[in-house]
Amino acid sequence: MKNIDKKCINAIRILTIDAVQKANSGHTGLPLGAAPMAYELWANHMNHNPENPRWINRDRFVLSGGHGSMLLYSLLHLFNYGLSIDDIKNFRSMDSKTPGHPEYGHTVGVETTTGPLGAGLATAVGMAAAEAHLAAKFNRVDYQIFDHYTYVIAGDGCFMEGISSEAASLAGTWKLGKLIILYDSNHITIEGDTSIAFREDVASKYKAMGFQILRVSDANNLEEISEAIEKAKLDKEHPSLIIVNSIIGYGCPAKQGTSSIHGDPIGLDNIKETRRALEWDDEEPFFVPPSVYAHYKKLAIKGAKKEDLWNKLMEKYAYAYPEETKLLKQFYSDADSQILLGNPDFWATPSNAEATRTSSGKIINIIKDVLPNFVGGAADVGPSTKTYMTDKGDFSAEDYSGRNFHFGIRELSMAAIGNGILLHGGLYCYVSCFLVFCDYMKPIMRLSALMHLPLTYVLTHDSICVGEDGATHEPIEQLAMLRALPNMIVFRPADAMETAAGWYYALTNRDAPVSLILSRQDLPQLNSTSKEALKGGYILIDSQATNPEIILIATGSEVALALKACEELREKNIDVRLVSMPSMEIFEKQDQVYKDKILPKAVRSRVAIEASATDSWYKYVGLDGAIIGLSDFGKSAPGSQLYEYYGFSVNNIVDISQKVIKKNQSANKKKEQV
Repeated sequence: MKNIDKKCINAIRILTIDAVQKANSGHTGLPLGAAPMAYELWANHMNHNPENPRWINRDRFVLSGGHGSMLLYSLLHLFNYGLSIDDIKNFRSMDSKTPGHPEYGHTVGVETTTGPLGAGLATAVGMAAAEAHLAAKFNRVDYQIFDHYTYVIAGDGCFMEGISSEAASLAGTWKLGKLIILYDSNHITIEGDTSIAFREDVASKYKAMGFQILRVSDANNLEEISEAIEKAKLDKEHPSLIIVNSIIGYGCPAKQGTSSIHGDPIGLDNIKETRRALEWDDEEPFFVPPSVYAHYKKLAIKGAKKEDLWNKLMEKYAYAYPEETKLLKQFYSDADSQILLGNPDFWATPSNAEATRTSSGKIINIIKDVLPNFVGGAADVGPSTKTYMTDKGDFSAEDYSGRNFHFGIRELSMAAIGNGILLHGGLYCYVSCFLVFCDYMKPIMRLSALMHLPLTYVLTHDSICVGEDGATHEPIEQLAMLRALPNMIVFRPADAMETAAGWYYALTNRDAPVSLILSRQDLPQLNSTSKEALKGGYILIDSQATNPEIILIATGSEVALALKACEELREKNIDVRLVSMPSMEIFEKQDQVYKDKILPKAVRSRVAIEASATDSWYKYVGLDGAIIGLSDFGKSAPGSQLYEYYGFSVNNIVDISQKVIKKNQSANKKKEQV
């Protein structure tokens, strides 16, 4: 190993121990052990340009063990991605660019937010899949416009998590040869040696899933690491797993190789000993020699030259393939909202009753022709969720140009791969399963929301009307769970018109994921629904007075039921307003004047109707209203019987509405008497 390489590697280690010590919080073990493989990868194999972190043909890097974030922050600082030494000193501080775990959109150069272990690895599979799809779409002989790798550094914890196996199985099935995983194999987790809970033959397991297996016996041997990466790049038929035998916390004599260095500062005495062991002469915290910065600058220039070559290739490509170039620009531009807003087919409603999943399926097959970069699929339930795009082919090892993704029965990794496809850039994406199984996807849906990724979740079979499948398949608390996620847009439409509004919002909003909550059973088409659904909540049936006696609020399949209840209440001379509330989150984005117009504060008699848990609704009905919802897990019976059993009937809505009015009238009289 050259002396300058040694210094550059140890700079990563020194910055790590100093930052963690100053913060009195963080993980030193992974960065100290994995520094050589990360340095060798970034310095000599990855194509990246710090001057243009969004270069579309850059190699992607994912630190799946995000707790070792100082490894990535040190690289971003040393390669001059815009992280200053002060940012490094402010590690884990309020509003710093160096939070405890890397966050996409917060720190330049971070390709994804890696929260739970394994999530990063699974997300990287989506990035590699996107590269393969775009390459199949745009590459031509002698014009490899999309030709980049996706690299991952993952640790023992990542390989224990089931999401990694789910995603790796798909990567092998799809033969994503440009996915290369470096396994930081140090056999240590928080509780001790991995043998207490993890004795798998990872190499055999991943070989069985279709991976090329390579080994590096010494994590400090740059030549061995380099050779393994080059072999991995040569095999285009298989994703590669490079098992790198490392020592956690390498360089800290008192703690290396032990669990005690995993997630704690090592202390000032051990910092001195580590500097001595690494032959680091400078005692000043955060000091990096000018020679190290100079060398990293030279390495960064190599990346800029790579992009220059690519830009010249693009110029020739644009001349040779003008139509493809025009299409490529469209892929990397936001959708023209007017194309959908003014498309009569998109907003067309059938004359007959229709499940909103069916309406959604029709809309998907309109979108596919408007947006050529619209891709997606389901977790083996495409025929049930109606998410298959006709005549657009299937993404597979045999045809990467297909736009329908078959994820198999792997909801968790499906969501992460969807995130990865969007993070790669150039594509719109949706994923799909039954609403009840979003429980499997929750950690990744949270990451979608945290990263502000506009991934569309198509979640069908949305209520007890699933019926005969029984309590295990009837979603009760899932809507409340999704609504509790910050920055998750939940949209439960009442008919085809509102379903179109949900899809329109999903495609034109670029700042949040959208969960479309769709029915299995047929729903009537309502004459009063409209594009006003784009406001999240709007009046379907208005009252005669500005302040009605009572307001009914409903979503999805319960809107039609509430509409009938309104008719009966009016026959009883009760002035009633019906509000359809397909999306609480979008409604809350409206200005206060609009919200007060729809739900006047003076009207305290309110009834919310939704075949779901009631938690979400108290902010709209308050203490003086009522909620017709669910408080148990459902039963196995035909949906119509369950609807009646749980009180989703016109008679019950009318009865409860009258009781709410009477209760509030009595309360008002008492106030007047006082």
